[in-house]
Amino acid sequence: MNDKITEIDFSNIFVIIPLILVFSAIIFVRYLAFSGVYHWVFLNKFREKLKHRILNKKPLKKKQVRKEIYWSLVSGFIFGAIAVFIYYLWSINYTAIYLDFETYPLWYIPLSIFAFLFIQDTYYYWIHRWMHLPKIYKFFHKIHHKSVHTTVFTAFSFHPYETILQAIFLPVIVIFLPIHLYALFTVLLIMTLSATINHAGIEVYPSGKLGNWFRKWIIGATHHDSHHTKFNFNYGLYFTFWDRLMKTELDK
Repeated sequence: MNDKITEIDFSNIFVIIPLILVFSAIIFVRYLAFSGVYHWVFLNKFREKLKHRILNKKPLKKKQVRKEIYWSLVSGFIFGAIAVFIYYLWSINYTAIYLDFETYPLWYIPLSIFAFLFIQDTYYYWIHRWMHLPKIYKFFHKIHHKSVHTTVFTAFSFHPYETILQAIFLPVIVIFLPIHLYALFTVLLIMTLSATINHAGIEVYPSGKLGNWFRKWIIGATHHDSHHTKFNFNYGLYFTFWDRLMKTELDK
């Protein structure tokens, strides 16, 4: 099925390194462009209209942003290496990624997306709590929490140990969970979108009855901002389910 892909010599370091660099560049530039546009639109262009929704009124510190972009670049390289590894696994038919829409019913596609996100949310909740243990925190999670008041560039700002811990989930899940390639791309888009929204420092989710119900179950900027400022609450990634169940959600 992947005859052309198998022509790539994955054992040749002079092939692998450029491939990793290309994937890393795509991931980092996509993230930087998306975060930059989001920041400009919501925190600059519509700042006055949305000023009541801005969680941190202080101007951004250039030093913080520079450090966040640096660590994001490192994270982008690690994610790029993991992407090449997934590419390799797919080339030898070792993943459950499929291309033919007839392999599973169409209704399975949104189900697989939700399953992926929920499993990832579960995984992240528990490793996130683990990373907050005092003896673990300084080695894995301290870099991310140096951004007490988050920005769009905090989203990928991790120590390499934490990035590896997050990234390793991806090749494991695609081995076991059947998912269409387009559904996988959708999941990756949601990951970038969610990370940016949750760290942007401005609440963009709607208010009102419907909006309040949505924010009750889906993590947004307010929910995650509380994690950075209060520290020992709100560990979830996408959903509030585990925080509610384990009573780690900040009531306010």
